[in-house]
Amino acid sequence: MYRAPAIFVSHGAPTFALEPGLLGSRLTALGERLAAATAIVVVSPHWQTCGIRVTGAAWPPTIHDFGGFPPPLYSLTYPAPGSASLAAETASLLIDGGLVATVDSERGYDHGAWVPLRYLRPEADTPVIQVSMPHNLDTAGALRLGKTLAPLRDRGVAVVGSGSLTHNLYEVRRGGETAVYAKEFAAWSRKAVLAGDVQALLDYRQVAPSALRAHPTEEHYLPLLVALGAAGGDTAVAIDGGITYGVLSMDSYAWGVPGPA
Repeated sequence: MYRAPAIFVSHGAPTFALEPGLLGSRLTALGERLAAATAIVVVSPHWQTCGIRVTGAAWPPTIHDFGGFPPPLYSLTYPAPGSASLAAETASLLIDGGLVATVDSERGYDHGAWVPLRYLRPEADTPVIQVSMPHNLDTAGALRLGKTLAPLRDRGVAVVGSGSLTHNLYEVRRGGETAVYAKEFAAWSRKAVLAGDVQALLDYRQVAPSALRAHPTEEHYLPLLVALGAAGGDTAVAIDGGITYGVLSMDSYAWGVPGPA
């Protein structure tokens, strides 16, 4: 039986949809191994709610939830089908895990979902549902959310946490050198992920170098913990994405994927 992977992907800025950089082609290569997936579940920091909500529309619309970016971005769509049955099953799984969850029959895919999926599954031929992040989510809660979603992998459903390994938009640089702190934080994260040091990743704001500078708010780091929770005992594979705009690390990770990613 096919067991789908767990993935953390850095989606960086919305312009990643137009500027693939190092990561785009590597996600596409990884996505070829998702051809057997029955569906994809995505958790993105751009949908935060009271409790947890799950998209249940048959054809979720593409949401352009950003402003001031190049006009071509606003014409991009990701027409993947949803799955009402999987949405209901996922909500039930979350409720059985002690979480509060409901199905949202109107919500579409925000850019944290559709931007990386345009590289992972460019054909948009795999059903996708999105799971929101609770407003009060912390690292322990994100790990728990991932563990609750983990059984879906045994049904062939890939679990994707979409965030950014570093995410300080106040320091975005259109040119110039890459910030040293971003490289140091990315290197620390890679060491912790590949070592399977769950406690360090849970406590990253206290123990990682420049954690508060790398993540003034932590919603973009929490999807890493979701993917880690869904990973179970699988070994992590690092996907080098480089650093864009001087401060946005695009490094990503996959669990349960055979061979180099």
